[in-house]
Amino acid sequence: MKALSARSALSPLRRTRSFNNELSRRGVYAGCALLAALCLATHWSFRDLPFFWDELGYFIPAALDLFRDGSALPHSVAPNIHPPGVMAWLSGVWSFTGYSIRATRLAMLVPATLLLWTVLLLARRLGRDLSWPYVLWPPLLLAFSPIFFTQAMMAQLDMPAALLTMVSLLAFLSERYVFAAAASLLLVLVKETGVVVPVLFGAALVRRRNPWHALSFFVPVVVLAAWLGYVARITGSPLGNPEFSHYNVLYPLHPFRAVAGLLRRLYFLGFANFHWAAFGAILVAWFRASAFRSGTWGLIGAFAALHILLVSLTGGAQLERYLLPLLPLFYIAAAVAWSHLPPWPRRLSQMLLIVGLLTGLFRNPPYPFPYENNLAMVDFVRLHQQAARFLEERYPEAQFATAWPLSVALHRTEFGYVRRPLSVIGFLDFRPRSLAALEDSRYDILVHYSRDWEPGGNWIRLPGVEPLWRRFFGYEPPLTAGQCAGRFGLVSVARWERRGQWVELLARR
Repeated sequence: MKALSARSALSPLRRTRSFNNELSRRGVYAGCALLAALCLATHWSFRDLPFFWDELGYFIPAALDLFRDGSALPHSVAPNIHPPGVMAWLSGVWSFTGYSIRATRLAMLVPATLLLWTVLLLARRLGRDLSWPYVLWPPLLLAFSPIFFTQAMMAQLDMPAALLTMVSLLAFLSERYVFAAAASLLLVLVKETGVVVPVLFGAALVRRRNPWHALSFFVPVVVLAAWLGYVARITGSPLGNPEFSHYNVLYPLHPFRAVAGLLRRLYFLGFANFHWAAFGAILVAWFRASAFRSGTWGLIGAFAALHILLVSLTGGAQLERYLLPLLPLFYIAAAVAWSHLPPWPRRLSQMLLIVGLLTGLFRNPPYPFPYENNLAMVDFVRLHQQAARFLEERYPEAQFATAWPLSVALHRTEFGYVRRPLSVIGFLDFRPRSLAALEDSRYDILVHYSRDWEPGGNWIRLPGVEPLWRRFFGYEPPLTAGQCAGRFGLVSVARWERRGQWVELLARR
């Protein structure tokens, strides 16, 4: 009788827990639906946006080669070591929809949406005591982060790599090691720098004396090594081509460039876009609470350190999109920190971070930065689209000269700028050494444009900074349109401007 009474007393408690779990599951489903709708709605107006920079410079041509010829290594552009995972995803989508810009943009929104869902689940896992408002903060902050917003629709590697990194981390923390190893395998087939994840997780399992599961994380390393061997055998170069090898591996290893790259990474994560408001909250919670002193956060800290070190010592362009796998973890840490702060400091930190993200989405910084870091990318594409239509209609038979990537955009119709190829003489940029190639060239119109963000009061032009940038990064201010007109005997015939960027046509007299 006593046992029966005890079971009867426990049944209401079990029903209450079951009800709470059901509410929690419904909250997850509702949150996922909200995030999917938010991602699609905020990017719908860009569904037909022509391709930009590295998209048309490598990833779209490589995907088209795979789609049309089944070639894992591209032949229409110089090959490199990037694995074919994203190109295979796009090729698979195009096999159902046919090749189009819209299909490509929508296809890339899929991993972006899945990343938001995964961050929601990971926030619940890392912040077990967090209430629903705090759990929703990380995916919402990520959705409006400028770098996420632009990368969500771009045919590049970093968004899918960030998704697979978070999926692998979530599975690993849930002790679903085989699933985590499978996600790590897909990760290294998307981006080679993702090898940090299986190496770290395998080492962690060895340390926990779980060698059998640790072996499963050795498989992604072997697969990546096999891919690198295949690239070297086919191309005759260890990394696909000598220029890629030098710029992305040897060039960043110079001590000055390595330190500058590391500082740039730390600045972007801890300061840019008012991240300092969240970083301050994380530091306060670190010293005043024990939220970040668990083994789980130690593993995350080790991953962050290894990833920052790797992308600081490789990748000559030092692009901020390489840090995309760390942004979800930063925002989750901010949400955990806010749960330990008093109301007014918490609200102040949240408000400042929201203001910083939204401002950074639309406003450019007072120093050179990649246009793809915010909506300046859209301005760049729209200006070039407008100029390309004008050239195609007014000067269909003319010979043009312009810098990369516009030179490629005017020549290949697949990229969304022209309906038929225009005749173009291409060169790298508008620095004097690059423009020297035009001295003996025959062309009718030079298309000059703001290839780089060079604002007034450019920080690089400061007296103590510019000499260092000239020496170690080869910095050289580009020639203005007026200087080009005077040097080559040209006259301006048309000009378009958009939020600090411009395109100008200079024709022969």
